[in-house]
Amino acid sequence: MTGLSRSKITGVILAGGQARRMGGVDKGLIGLRGKPLVAHVIAALEPQAGNIIISANRDLDRYAGFGYPVVADILPDHPGPLAGIASAMLAATTEYILTVPCDTPLLPPDLMLRLSSTLARNHAEVCTVHDGMRIQPLFTLLRRELAASILNYLNQGDNKVELWLQRQKLALADFSDQPTAFYNINTREELIAIENIGLTSMIHPVQEKTA
Repeated sequence: MTGLSRSKITGVILAGGQARRMGGVDKGLIGLRGKPLVAHVIAALEPQAGNIIISANRDLDRYAGFGYPVVADILPDHPGPLAGIASAMLAATTEYILTVPCDTPLLPPDLMLRLSSTLARNHAEVCTVHDGMRIQPLFTLLRRELAASILNYLNQGDNKVELWLQRQKLALADFSDQPTAFYNINTREELIAIENIGLTSMIHPVQEKTA
């Protein structure tokens, strides 16, 4: 199985959500096993991407302390993950970006390889994870040149990630062998569960809009 060179890919960590179900705290900075959630995601991405950008709209200095560029939304009112994705695309210099949420500490080490191999095999512009049950739209490899398409879509008043994906030349990478790799942490109870006993049925797959 062959994929893109990591030098062609910028990993984009989406940390711009409002985390309402976590009481409004910045989820990427919440501690898990002695370090912030975003640090777990960075550790998983570093071997898979030539560079990393953190998409965030608050605590910018703290995120910058992790040693990578921090990019805020260029659109007002933070209209969802696509705004963060497009803003990071405009800041990136690689041909592709790979997006992941900041609250998913169990990312697979072959995420980029499997996405890029599926993308190349299907001659697609975008490749998204399918966990065997559903699409996971925030785990996506896409060409940087699609930033204009995203901004046009947002300016028309739409912001659903999956709907935008379906309008592109899309391929789906099969991750049905490891669906738990895409579990995210939305509540304090889920954080405690994964901290103390690992994955449990309390933890839910990533939803399109991180709250």
